[in-house]
Amino acid sequence: MENVAIFESPGKGRGLKATKEFWAGDVIFAEPSVAAVVFDSLAERICHSCFRREEKLQKCGQCKFAHYCDRTCQRAGWAEHKLECSAIKTYGKAPNENIRLGARILWRLDKDGSMMSDTQMVTLEELEDHVADMPEDDLKDFKVDIHNFLDYWPRSSKQHTIDDTFHIFGVINCNGFTVSDQRGLQAVGVGLFPNLCMVNHNCWPNCTVILNHGKIELRSLSKIEGGDELTVSYVDFLNMTEERQRLLKHNTSLTAHVVKISKDCLEKTEPVLADTHIYQLRMWSTLSEVQAYLQLFDDAADNSRKMVEGYMKLYHPNNAALGMAAMRSGVTHWQAGEIEVGHGMVCRAYAILMVTHGPMHPITKDLEAMRMQTEMELRMFKQNEYVYHSMREAALKNKPMTIMQEPRNMEEGNKNLFHRRK
Repeated sequence: MENVAIFESPGKGRGLKATKEFWAGDVIFAEPSVAAVVFDSLAERICHSCFRREEKLQKCGQCKFAHYCDRTCQRAGWAEHKLECSAIKTYGKAPNENIRLGARILWRLDKDGSMMSDTQMVTLEELEDHVADMPEDDLKDFKVDIHNFLDYWPRSSKQHTIDDTFHIFGVINCNGFTVSDQRGLQAVGVGLFPNLCMVNHNCWPNCTVILNHGKIELRSLSKIEGGDELTVSYVDFLNMTEERQRLLKHNTSLTAHVVKISKDCLEKTEPVLADTHIYQLRMWSTLSEVQAYLQLFDDAADNSRKMVEGYMKLYHPNNAALGMAAMRSGVTHWQAGEIEVGHGMVCRAYAILMVTHGPMHPITKDLEAMRMQTEMELRMFKQNEYVYHSMREAALKNKPMTIMQEPRNMEEGNKNLFHRRK
């Protein structure tokens, strides 16, 4: 960890600062988790080893709780799951995610000690737990987790003091970091990353954090001088929730109802609220999402554009949330036939995610393919707008467009651009 150093940050306590110069997109450090678990609500839909989302997962034959992509993932996750598997069988059920994570951390401590790798900068004992600062209601829930943990913890495992247990659960409460799926689009679990715990919050951060191939990466959003404090944003304004995706997929009547309510709300709020107001942004996001699902692409494109314009006034130019919003808007404009705006949005998203996620991340690779496709279509559009729209409309009445390879010439492009799946 020669790139960073621990220091006392004025008004914040300990933090991390850069010891050398970084440019936008540089990986400052990468770190594996001490332990990580899948959220309770996604336990049957996310692999407990690689955190990928898969349609069909194989269930652990012993505890019946853990799920895996295949035998390879099950073998890879067995070292962490072995003690957990036995504990779940003895306890009779899987406890909540905080208890499962706390247990995995303590088993890891018992096995490897406080310093678990050569790059770890602080021990878990040195991390803040802020238990003394908890509000009374939160403290009650916290103590319930501790009580249930003590029932769950195997008698055959090393027994820890109540103070040590309180500390670990306090660290999880204030330092647990969400783990995303393979595309980086949704939080699917929670883990503990000791070095990342030292990075302080800033509403206008100079770094972002992403999960890439099982490790978190702290990446610079802009130029950072040696000696500058490294900061990230702990909160985000808007995310597409798993629940909303599920409702859109299974309840068509609800989506139409959402469109009506959202339009009624926007008629009243747009003349009053600023285009950066959190509720205005959420309304545009929700409405554009539902309209796109209903294939009302023109309206969806208009609302997604307003969302992106609001984000651009709120977020750092290289913020990942802005990149995701631009990607969504680019796809929506593309679907609406507004290829010029769509290509511009996709290019903006690609430029941002090259910084925040890097060229090897799966979602960046997806965007690269999308950028090449929209660029090819844009050239065709500029050469013959009528032919472009005629072929596009004919294709959309049948089956979805597929991303094709770059044509050798425009004639070949005209012939194959909207190839239909058999």
